[in-house]
Amino acid sequence: MGRRRVVLSVVAVVAVAGLGVSLYLFQPWRLVTDREVREALPSVTEPPTAGPSAPPATGGPAADVVLAAGDFVTHEHDTSGRAQLVRLADGRRQLLLRGLNTSDGPDLRVWLTDRKVLPGRAGWQVFDDGRWVELGRLKGNIGDQAYDIPASVDLDGLRSVSIWCQRFAVSFGAAPLAAAVTGSAPA
Repeated sequence: MGRRRVVLSVVAVVAVAGLGVSLYLFQPWRLVTDREVREALPSVTEPPTAGPSAPPATGGPAADVVLAAGDFVTHEHDTSGRAQLVRLADGRRQLLLRGLNTSDGPDLRVWLTDRKVLPGRAGWQVFDDGRWVELGRLKGNIGDQAYDIPASVDLDGLRSVSIWCQRFAVSFGAAPLAAAVTGSAPA
């Protein structure tokens, strides 16, 4: 009878430890929680014909312009909203997420990438295969938010945005960045 108690105690300890590790890794409560962010985003005007790394147009007052934009597609989790790559009147660049709606999750990041956005399961894990730039942790899974793009980041070839789950190396959703004037990927 004593040996059986020891075995049951070991099984109980292993089960509790396994449950603890699972809760830490998967954070299942995040499937039913939301973090809403409503940052004031700049108003933007129609873009010039130049690409995203070109200097602001001259001959008039500087304005905030959309360089490239696209709508989110669902990957691992239902995701919707719009991403806009903008150049502000003062020359700074930002990524704006408007009307974002996705699941909350562990360790979510905002990435600019050189990968093409593929629909469905085919697009879940492609974004860490090429060049990517992390703009920061996702501020909230719902709402409007802005991410500064450092001046040192070369936008040439970056053509998508991913809401990337670092812990599980999977995209929750992504948006292609089509140049606002030509309809093609940003230069």
